[in-house]
Amino acid sequence: MVRTFILSLLLSVPSSVMAQNSDPTAPLDWMTGKIPAAKPGPVYYRVPSLQSIVCNDGGQCRAILNDRIVSKGESVSGYRVADISREYVTLTRGSKTWNLELFSQIKY
Repeated sequence: MVRTFILSLLLSVPSSVMAQNSDPTAPLDWMTGKIPAAKPGPVYYRVPSLQSIVCNDGGQCRAILNDRIVSKGESVSGYRVADISREYVTLTRGSKTWNLELFSQIKY
């Protein structure tokens, strides 16, 4: 008798409760075909690579950064060349400064 009651109770449950029309694991807006816009993240700029420094007899120097010949005051990859000396190139971006050297100091 109890089995018959439970069986009749299960059969009387509406089919909409048993199987829903939406998939709870589906991504948002999957039925409309619209993809939510991605939020823009921070933008990172690589510091240019110093390849060479060439100075003339008058002391005026140029540098090769990322395969480009640059002088003081020019920009490369979003960085401004603040100074070029025989030993290093100074780059600025915003309030930050980088000193690029050709060779690191080797100590024995």
